[in-house]
Amino acid sequence: MSTPARFLFTNGVMSFAGDAPPISAFLETHPGAYTTTRTHNDASQLLFWDRHLKRLSNSLQILLNSNPSLVFGPRFSESAPFSSSVNWDGLIRRRVDATMRKALPCALGKRDSGEELAVSTLIGGNSEELEGIVGRIDEDMVDRVLDVYVHIGMYVPPIFGSQGSGARLAVVGSKRDFAEAKYSDWARCRLRKPLEKLRPPSATEILLADHGGKILEGTVTNFFVVCFKENGEVKENSANDDGNLHLYELQTAPVHDGVLPGVIRQLVIE
Repeated sequence: MSTPARFLFTNGVMSFAGDAPPISAFLETHPGAYTTTRTHNDASQLLFWDRHLKRLSNSLQILLNSNPSLVFGPRFSESAPFSSSVNWDGLIRRRVDATMRKALPCALGKRDSGEELAVSTLIGGNSEELEGIVGRIDEDMVDRVLDVYVHIGMYVPPIFGSQGSGARLAVVGSKRDFAEAKYSDWARCRLRKPLEKLRPPSATEILLADHGGKILEGTVTNFFVVCFKENGEVKENSANDDGNLHLYELQTAPVHDGVLPGVIRQLVIE
């Protein structure tokens, strides 16, 4: 069986045509904020793209303000002097969409029947360009110091609800640093490796908890539970035209406790 094709584009230019490294290997060598989404319905839809771009922009801003070394590499520990007038949401959308317009047609052309696309977008710092800049970095200069990577791989979606497709969980670790941002330094396992050594053989995901034992999130997933409300919490005058949604409640840790504001998590909350 042939290996599914993988593509990597950097600032709109193809770096690898069909034989890009796996996403895990790519993240190991590229610091930055990132997000991953997938296609649906025979690769005709890109799931929740606007929300992913917004989360990518938020993650990048958190890292630039809190720990720029997670974007530019370990040599840069001080905040980069970006102008407060930078429109980050608009800038990220412009840069990413420009690369996606070139990357998606290439990947779709190599897709086999039944495959969907896994699309990861990473914004990383160009340390060489940053070193050459004196003074504040305005929006016209941001393109020089930030690189946009789009990695696309193929996969066959598992059948939902099939035997063996459920998660097996183990509570092992404590919360992440800068948990409200999604960044490669965590995903590339440098910080996860100690936890992976503690994973029970049967577990497919590790859950992180606070010091009081409250579950926060998984190492690569959000954690939430949709359950029946206690009888005393159901209001007698609740409307019945919502499919009895008033009978249920969502239990998940708030973002300020140290969790990533995941896209699906937010959709379920809404």
